[in-house]
Amino acid sequence: MTEIYRGRRLSVNLERITLPDGSERERVVVRPGNAAVMLPLEGEHCYLIRQYRFAIDGWIYEAPAGTLEEGEDPVETARRELVEECGLAAEEMIPHGFIYTTPGFSDERIYLYEARGLSPSSEFTPDDDEQIEVVRLPVADLMAMCRDGRITDAKTIAIAYRCCR
Repeated sequence: MTEIYRGRRLSVNLERITLPDGSERERVVVRPGNAAVMLPLEGEHCYLIRQYRFAIDGWIYEAPAGTLEEGEDPVETARRELVEECGLAAEEMIPHGFIYTTPGFSDERIYLYEARGLSPSSEFTPDDDEQIEVVRLPVADLMAMCRDGRITDAKTIAIAYRCCR
């Protein structure tokens, strides 16, 4: 393995791999660490965030999410990010498995949670580098937005379909 880049959040490596048929190849693998996403649900409504993302130079709707800190359990990440991004605490975090974001070149897993029993949190402290607007909308609108392309964020589509079929 040759490390091409290491940053605060991810590493990029050139790795020699062996395929199931025994042949060997070199591949670039991105290892960003894992994350957690949650869909805060309250009756027939949910909360999303509308966030500016510099990589796409635009605003998108997303379920709140964040990167796991070293040694942090995914459910704790989900609880922390719900407070940081939405100012909400949840009595219950219901797990819905995980997804691989881009398995063609990355090992990133995003753990999926449904947040229930919501209440305002006095610990609301958004990160100073995030531009976020909290949006409350009917679950039916969320699903329509996933179907018609207004929501393009893969983790948000995944958690919507896992929680709100």
